[in-house]
Amino acid sequence: MSFCDAHNHLQDARFSNRQSRLLATAESVGVTRMVVNGACADDWPQVLECSQLSRLVIPSFGLHPWYLHEMRSNALDLLEQFLTKYPHSAVGEIGLDRWILAQPPSVRARYQPDFLKSEPATLTQQIEAFVAQWRLAVRFRRPITVHCLNAWGRLLEILRTEERAPRGFLLHSYGGSADLVPELAKLGAYFSFPGYFALDRKRRQREVFQKIPRDRLLVETDAPDQLPPEELTQFPLFSELEPTRALNHPANLPAIYEYLAKWLETDLGELQVQVEENFNRLFGT
Repeated sequence: MSFCDAHNHLQDARFSNRQSRLLATAESVGVTRMVVNGACADDWPQVLECSQLSRLVIPSFGLHPWYLHEMRSNALDLLEQFLTKYPHSAVGEIGLDRWILAQPPSVRARYQPDFLKSEPATLTQQIEAFVAQWRLAVRFRRPITVHCLNAWGRLLEILRTEERAPRGFLLHSYGGSADLVPELAKLGAYFSFPGYFALDRKRRQREVFQKIPRDRLLVETDAPDQLPPEELTQFPLFSELEPTRALNHPANLPAIYEYLAKWLETDLGELQVQVEENFNRLFGT
């Protein structure tokens, strides 16, 4: 069996240069492809390095809404250069996030310490960056990975007016309502399920995935983030800088598939085949 990880951040510094070992372990349990997403221009070289370490990796370059406050003035020009030079790359992670704007600095600091030094980008700034990156992706005919938190209305407004993405786009760790799924799917969306949604308190998000069209369903780890519940964490991993801080290992992916198959009351093999078809349709080269 083969398993496709629609979204992770293998380049993350929290992995402390253990990427080669992580990739080897993931491959040993059947992970055959993974999309590694950049968050800011400064980490795109590390994303590229991951793709050079293994054939498993599809590199994706984007400006995450949490990191726009530190965006270089030439970031969009640089993104265009990366897309030109690396024709099999994707665009992401891009998006809109009103949740982070509502958090006090103490909460934001848990996700990104630099937020203590600078306020996150406003929603207007996020929209400007999102639209610019979306248009680049459309022009280069690349798949797009989208992050959205508490901004579904604004995201829909943009998607209704912007040119459609020829390859489609992924709503990673989809947390919107079931009511939005039909229109989003018509606009080209795919929806990925993270192991984090197996936690008891995430039942509402799990239930939405029973409404996702099977030909638009994907699975992700979001490693090193969105740690699954203990029973799905088959490969425990800890930060070398903070030994008590658990990290999500990309090799946890098969356990997430197994959980989702049970939740959807479908055969694991059938789910694996369907997700692989979906993954190749969106991200295949």
